[in-house]
Amino acid sequence: MNLRSKTMILGAIPVVASAVALSMTTIPGTSLDLSVPYAAEGPGPTFNTLGESAGKSVVEISGTRTYPTSGHLNMTTVSVRHGMSLPQAITRWATTHDTLVPLEQIFPSNQSPEEVNKHNAAQFASSESNATVAAMKYLHRPMAVTVISQPPGVDQIHKGDIIEAVDGQAIKQPGDLVTVIRRHKVGDQVTLRVTRDGRSDTVTVPVRKAESDNTPVLGITVKHVPADGTSINFHLDDIGGPSAGLMFTLAVIDKLTPDNLTNGKFIAGTGTIDANGDVGPIGGVTHKIDAAKKAGATMFMTPADNCAEALSGDHDGVMLAKVNTVDDAVTALKDVRAGKTPTTCS
Repeated sequence: MNLRSKTMILGAIPVVASAVALSMTTIPGTSLDLSVPYAAEGPGPTFNTLGESAGKSVVEISGTRTYPTSGHLNMTTVSVRHGMSLPQAITRWATTHDTLVPLEQIFPSNQSPEEVNKHNAAQFASSESNATVAAMKYLHRPMAVTVISQPPGVDQIHKGDIIEAVDGQAIKQPGDLVTVIRRHKVGDQVTLRVTRDGRSDTVTVPVRKAESDNTPVLGITVKHVPADGTSINFHLDDIGGPSAGLMFTLAVIDKLTPDNLTNGKFIAGTGTIDANGDVGPIGGVTHKIDAAKKAGATMFMTPADNCAEALSGDHDGVMLAKVNTVDDAVTALKDVRAGKTPTTCS
């Protein structure tokens, strides 16, 4: 080996050693964290809400007539990578369309990763519940405030009871029950009109104190569910956050109506949904559009408040339908099926 080769090899040793050190996220033998305080956000997987996941229908409906569907109504996600070394973060920034965001934006300093995951799971469950209510309201099908759990020692209320009124005031949604009960004091007796096993009944129940403070409550857990025996369940594991709400709602509507909303087309989208059918904005919309485009979508349901951001990304070949409500989304699907151009972001 000549002198020049020896010099090159010896000179490369510090460079290699530095690269190895920079690629580590912890120092061996210690708990010292060397990862950068950033996360990389990019396109995540998409899921057809009209299809199956792990052998089950993503949106499973029973207790009522359903209709065949075709095509796709894909919900979209954002992938998040964290715990990266500096070279890993730089590589993702330089070689992908990922966005680097402060880690605290994903995991707030006052919350543990477990707490964040729990919060995201709760938001996802709420989006499922809101999707059911929004779809039923769009279809003008009745809903009922139903007891799903009761506190120990309270035998007057049973699981499965439908609460129709409290002290003569009609209860149309869970929020109505909360409003009425909070007008009372702890220890008061309230009269509930309930439907139990198909029969109307009147029961008297004491107002209790909430476990966390002195707020007056009944101590029961209620849920807004279809009143006609329809059962709607969602099967999609390891997904969090509220942004699947709109696509879940559209899937329920598609399965409960004879019209084939997609007409076999590949539609994707995102957006939160509330019980009234209003669509809200989400984060990472450009990454979701990118994911939808790669999956084969031709139209993307875009919350109106996300339109400006959506137009800033690469959306060539994907029509960005602008939606404020469930009605807007269904109208956009019907327009496309009829060969019309729906209202778009541009």
